[in-house]
Amino acid sequence: MILAILATVIGLAALAWSAARFVDGAAAVARYLGMPALLVGMLVIGFGTSAPELVVSVFAAAGGQPELAFGNALGSNIANIGLILGVTAVVTPVLVHRGILRKELPVLLGVTVLLGVLTFDKHVSRADAVVLLAVLVVLIVWSILVARRSTDDELGKQVEAEAAAHPLTRRAAWGWLIAGLLLLVVSSRVLVWGAVAIAKGLGWSDLVIGLTVVALGTSAPELASSIAAARKGENDLALGNVIGSNLFNTLGVIGLAGVISPAAISADLVMRDIPVVFAFASALVVFAVWPLGRGRVTRIEGLLLVAAYVAYLTFVFTSA
Repeated sequence: MILAILATVIGLAALAWSAARFVDGAAAVARYLGMPALLVGMLVIGFGTSAPELVVSVFAAAGGQPELAFGNALGSNIANIGLILGVTAVVTPVLVHRGILRKELPVLLGVTVLLGVLTFDKHVSRADAVVLLAVLVVLIVWSILVARRSTDDELGKQVEAEAAAHPLTRRAAWGWLIAGLLLLVVSSRVLVWGAVAIAKGLGWSDLVIGLTVVALGTSAPELASSIAAARKGENDLALGNVIGSNLFNTLGVIGLAGVISPAAISADLVMRDIPVVFAFASALVVFAVWPLGRGRVTRIEGLLLVAAYVAYLTFVFTSA
């Protein structure tokens, strides 16, 4: 058990570090290859925030632990809103732009409903997974088209600003890309092995360990970056990252895991965890529009989100 705990801690730490290096290297390589700043920004925001969940879930599914993969994705979604956005709002109220209320949040709610419908039979088939991945492709294409029509390329500006602040040579960019990817793979294998060993030692299911320990670990980098953004007055970026990460987790991570390893899933995942994901997203909508037009998540509401997340974790552990 001690070895498993050590492997899990080391795997989580290495995963967080390597994911950041991989994303930095990938963004720099893409710029050297002449890719538009907008597209680089989409890839960095979309893939980068979910890289740990994606790699961990792929290896979990390939290793015959699909519920660890599904639990990791859904647990990360719950942690993103309940813990990350909640703590960020406690640090400083989070602004919710009108465009997010009109487009991104309804899409997030709709995607969560779609997942609930597809998994209502307590099974994730390859057909279900292909549907999720197809919706992800449609959303990516739609996002790029909408962003190209916009005169204010925020993602492009963010990418260019980060590039100027942390310049990488061509050799360093390729080095971080390759080294980050290799370490992502190794650390994910170590993490999955440790998490599964802990689950078996404590008598927990793969789903529980994925929803809690693994989900918290893969969400830790986003928590740190969101708090840092809030302190700089850029808390609206935290909301955008959370919504983008949740969409990618639901469609990309679960979709890819389902393609690799179609499987029957626990009734708890269908009747408890997916509704909880929907409830947290719905709470975010309510907080943003009540009273009408306020457009922010306050510190008190942030505390409510954190308290709800702690209550959810407590319930999962006690029912394990």
